[in-house]
Amino acid sequence: MVQPKVHIVILNWNGWEDTIECLESLLRMDYKNFQIVVCDNASSDDSVSKILSWSLSDESIEDYGVAAMKRFSQPPIEKPISVRQLTRAEAISPQLSLGGEQVVLIHNGGNLGFAGGNNPGLTLALNAGADYCWLLNNDTVVEADTLTQMINHSESLRKSGIKNTCGSVQCFYDDPNVIQALGGMSFDSKSAITSPTFGRYMIREQYKEIDHEDFERQLAAIHGCSWLLPRDYLNEIGLMDERYFLYYEEIDWAIRAKGKFKLTYAPQAFVYHKEGASIGSTSFKRPRSAFAEYHLIRSRMLFCRKHLPSRVWPVAFIALLQALNRLRQRRWGNAKSILKAVFNL
Repeated sequence: MVQPKVHIVILNWNGWEDTIECLESLLRMDYKNFQIVVCDNASSDDSVSKILSWSLSDESIEDYGVAAMKRFSQPPIEKPISVRQLTRAEAISPQLSLGGEQVVLIHNGGNLGFAGGNNPGLTLALNAGADYCWLLNNDTVVEADTLTQMINHSESLRKSGIKNTCGSVQCFYDDPNVIQALGGMSFDSKSAITSPTFGRYMIREQYKEIDHEDFERQLAAIHGCSWLLPRDYLNEIGLMDERYFLYYEEIDWAIRAKGKFKLTYAPQAFVYHKEGASIGSTSFKRPRSAFAEYHLIRSRMLFCRKHLPSRVWPVAFIALLQALNRLRQRRWGNAKSILKAVFNL
């Protein structure tokens, strides 16, 4: 049986250690019909040369002094890894012809944010005839059968006549026995705030007893950390809105597809996520940075202006209350960032 062709699109920005660990786990998967597309947002930490050096040498992630998850570091992967480098313009060209390279590395030429950074990879994949695109964060590692589980889940629904787009189960990299997300989250249209991801902080033992269909019915968006997108989704709904530098790309994308594609997740597809390693977003033991808070509020306001114009001022008022709370906490930078985002400064 021929496996659907999958392009795995990964965004790198000053995170070569995470990206190499992610690549190593992907190259150990039992799924074989895939090509990896790494989109680099003009990293300033020598990411490109580090990734190229790793691809050509016998060095593993541990050789770079990075404490990788040991269960995902065996067996050794075969080297060298074939890598093709492209500019952003070359990557999005319909005339581009790809060969059998294991990794395609796109130089985006600037920090284009999450949507702008990933879209060239998605465009390349569509032009190359991908059946599916797997949008995957670089600060993740995956089980050997993660992609197989997601493809099988999505294909099973499609054979039943259900057009769908599929997420996975994410666990905390720092504590793999704790769930971070069951597919995605819900959304409150009054506050324009997404809920915490479903299943967050659930212990894996509890996970065995839950009703996955119930969580699935509540999904308003797939968590962009791990999102399997069929070709027809990208053709019908389009790419991500690049006006969102960070945050709200997922809910915007899902709302645009409402009534056309079922949101689902594969219950046995596990991804281990470090969460916000490069931008300082909130994680297991870390508060959200001023940078992350600025883009969260900015994107929320943009989303309201686009989809919920009647909620712009109520949502702005909520954000101002958050700024006051940050002042109370003596987190001056965060308060300033929220005010800049609300007033579009």
